[in-house]
Amino acid sequence: MSEVGSSVPRRQLGRLLRQAREEAGINLEAAANDLEWSRAKMYRLENGQTALRTHDVVLMCQLYGTSAELTEVLVSLARESKSRGWWHAYDEVIPGWFELYVGLEAASFSIRQYEPTLIPGLLQTPEYMAAVFETKPGRTPQEVAQKVALRMQRQKLLTRRSPAAPRLDVVIDEAVVRRPIDDIEGWRMQIAHLVNAAEAPNIAVRVLPLGIGPHRASVAGAFVLLDFPAVGTRPAEPSTVYSESLTGGLYLDRPAEVQTYSEVWQALWDLALPERASEDLVSTVIKETYDE
Repeated sequence: MSEVGSSVPRRQLGRLLRQAREEAGINLEAAANDLEWSRAKMYRLENGQTALRTHDVVLMCQLYGTSAELTEVLVSLARESKSRGWWHAYDEVIPGWFELYVGLEAASFSIRQYEPTLIPGLLQTPEYMAAVFETKPGRTPQEVAQKVALRMQRQKLLTRRSPAAPRLDVVIDEAVVRRPIDDIEGWRMQIAHLVNAAEAPNIAVRVLPLGIGPHRASVAGAFVLLDFPAVGTRPAEPSTVYSESLTGGLYLDRPAEVQTYSEVWQALWDLALPERASEDLVSTVIKETYDE
């Protein structure tokens, strides 16, 4: 794998190994003891948070009594998970907990995002990115520039040809397009870019008006829903919800969790202004910045 990255096969490998263990009737602690690993290591491996050596996969398969065919598939996934995505060039500026997200984002075919406070990262201009990154005290101009470069690299997935660029559907609060950065000209460029980006066939932006009162996502904050394609004869990676905090990222992929967020997403999409009306609102805000 190249641009698709290594996070998806690693997660798929972990999920299949967990299923194999459960089908063998072996609990996590017992497997950890037999393999002479810690329970924490087993948990990380089964959740795709760390890579597995092919030798370790073979040991696990022997313990679980998996078929030769399944063992071959799992070993192949372990090899694929060693592939390095482009984001590894940014190891110094990308937190470990966010690296998984970048890999999943690169492998997705559909991204649904709700943002109540910021322009979504995939639709930000360099000026806006810099303003966001500079909010953390102590960051040097070089660190800010590196983070801007990483985010701009991420944005290339929206125009890639192979694999096909993912679909990006975004709902942002009206407050987002009315909250400027200090660089007013940079702010004008940002909201104009928001309108221009939405002209692409794979991007849709809707604005949730200020007049909309509390809703189901009010207590949840920003979140992203990622959907993945099937690859060959393998089943698609489970849809995943991603939510970020100041100190880490939360990944949810249980069907009930994904279903809840999908329902909330659809409710937000329906509450927001249609794409054309959203574009008109943003255009009005642009005009207001020149009238001030």
